[in-house]
Amino acid sequence: MNAASASGSTGAVAARDPRDPDPVRSTKARAVLALGIVALCTSITVGGIIPAVLALSMARQCRAEMRRSEGFLTGGALLRTGERLAWASIVVVAAVLVVAAISGLLTLAPGAA
Repeated sequence: MNAASASGSTGAVAARDPRDPDPVRSTKARAVLALGIVALCTSITVGGIIPAVLALSMARQCRAEMRRSEGFLTGGALLRTGERLAWASIVVVAAVLVVAAISGLLTLAPGAA
């Protein structure tokens, strides 16, 4: 006699309704990840802000769809990673703009060699 039968539980999983859809990975979550990667790769040229904003916008839509699907849409890890990459890209773009502004001010300063 094993521990499951001794405690009275059979260990059986509740049967799924055959009409329930199979869980699938969200395609928007994949798109958010791809846009996050593109944003981070192009952020040094300040062009990464566009895919980053698109990724964050799409991430919001995707999160709402995942909530409405009640577990039948997966891909939360892809979504979180894509969002983090998009935010990192925005930080890099901001840093590049600050460095460019300081460099421009130092160049235009009187007495600059």
